[in-house]
Amino acid sequence: MSGPISSPSGDSCLRLPTPTMDAESQTLIQSISAQGGYAYARMAALAAAGDQRAAEAAREMAWEQLHSGPWHSVLPVWRDAYSMACLHVAKFHFAGGEFGDALRALDMGLIMGGEILRKDLHDGVLLVSSVARKRVKGSEASGDSNGEKLVAEAPVDVNEVLKILPDRSLTCRSVEKRSALSLEGFLRDYFLTGTPVVITNCMAHWPARTKWNDLDYLKMVAGNRTVPVEVGRNYLCTEWKQELITFSQFLERIRSNSSSAEPTYLAQHPLFEQINELRDDICIPDYCFAGGGELRSLNAWFGPAGTVTPLHHDPHHNILAQVVGKKYIRLYPSTVQDELYPYSETMLCNSSQVDLDNMDKNQFPEAAGLDFLDCILEEGEMLYIPPKWWHYVRSLTISFSVSFWWSDQTASSGS
Repeated sequence: MSGPISSPSGDSCLRLPTPTMDAESQTLIQSISAQGGYAYARMAALAAAGDQRAAEAAREMAWEQLHSGPWHSVLPVWRDAYSMACLHVAKFHFAGGEFGDALRALDMGLIMGGEILRKDLHDGVLLVSSVARKRVKGSEASGDSNGEKLVAEAPVDVNEVLKILPDRSLTCRSVEKRSALSLEGFLRDYFLTGTPVVITNCMAHWPARTKWNDLDYLKMVAGNRTVPVEVGRNYLCTEWKQELITFSQFLERIRSNSSSAEPTYLAQHPLFEQINELRDDICIPDYCFAGGGELRSLNAWFGPAGTVTPLHHDPHHNILAQVVGKKYIRLYPSTVQDELYPYSETMLCNSSQVDLDNMDKNQFPEAAGLDFLDCILEEGEMLYIPPKWWHYVRSLTISFSVSFWWSDQTASSGS
């Protein structure tokens, strides 16, 4: 299902149920009005009565509120208002057989909206996707799957890889690799000591290990879904920006391998909260329950060869699971933080000013000779990154990874 999905409008039998919105709409409208959203309330009422233009107007009003200031200052009720408007818009598109537009509206509600109407949005996606697939299957020749892989299986040519990696790569100490590491061994040897480790032979049971390297599968379950992507070398560059595109468009971009195009990266996005079919393809590793804490976030990292995440550190324990493709990762312990010259700005204080790909040894003399750990993370391997460990990541091929952040009991009780 790689192409746009649509059918002639006027299919009146297509109805998108919204039981939660139906039950909560009055209460939600009252809450929005209490925050000065009288114009939105009028438009939402007209939308519920069958006015499509009013639904679009209500969505635009809520969108403006979402962008009225810093994200953390946006009142939750406006996120719920945006979800409600997206549902109204989706209902009109679905009734008209405009399935692509309906899915986009639902996805925008999932990406930018609140929690109250989330089940309606998810259920709407399932219904629209199901109907759309049946229409496409009926109108296109079936059996056109060619089993094309996203990434071809090939060993790493270290000599070629070293030409694109930062200076001194693969010359210091490698991250230790352990096969099918027990939870007890992980706790004793790595979690409690705060030491990185690569764990092999631990993901064979994940459906994602085969499914996510199948282009037909990815297009089928996610092709017409809207996702936020980053465009540019990395988030520290001035030309960096964000876009909203369909998953199929994203797949085309990362496969085109155009040297003149800016890299497009689906980075640190809660993709699995948005697309449940992909969430069903992975398992939370038992290691993430070490320390008695709780899972904080589950994010996708999907992009072309050459995608770089600059040197930075994170506050939580992290298991980075490499599902498709290969990555080079370099790690520095928290004890050398000063020598890595963190930014002084609050928003970037967890990022280093040192560009490992173009290191200025005169400007950052203490960083040049630091020892580090590094590794090439292969398909089916997981890397444990302890809290506050600095790490740099470069995709050596098209790469699809999953990160699991979790806190230990001490961090949970103190948060």
